[in-house]
Amino acid sequence: MSIEAVKVVEIVGGERTLGKTIRNTRDLIAAVRAGFPAATVEYVVDAGKMSLTEVDFAVMPRKTLTRRRKAGMLTAEQSDRLVRVARVIALAEETFGSPDKAKAWLRRETSPLGGVSPMSLLDTTEGAAQVEQLLNRIAYGVAA
Repeated sequence: MSIEAVKVVEIVGGERTLGKTIRNTRDLIAAVRAGFPAATVEYVVDAGKMSLTEVDFAVMPRKTLTRRRKAGMLTAEQSDRLVRVARVIALAEETFGSPDKAKAWLRRETSPLGGVSPMSLLDTTEGAAQVEQLLNRIAYGVAA
């Protein structure tokens, strides 16, 4: 199961927060390279998709976030990290059929991931890939 760019964009606040139209993956890549508005992080936190502690861990330290808010924009690297987390959140919401169920699952320790929570692995590309693989196995009914 692959998550469409539009689902990732919804997680970070949609086109209104991004300030541009995202129609496909190429548009999303261009937006990441240009850097997202700092408001995307605020949207993700305000919408309850991530806590500030989780942003600090998986996207950028709080002091950096404060500087980025003043600058108004995230770097390409920070935007890419935010997209990595947003993609997993979107996949979890699609897999479990509800933002609340996805949120609970992402924060619960799980045996297939070595007894850690999926959210705790989202600071690395490889960790996010493991979580995505597990979500795909769950979605397709393969023993997790």
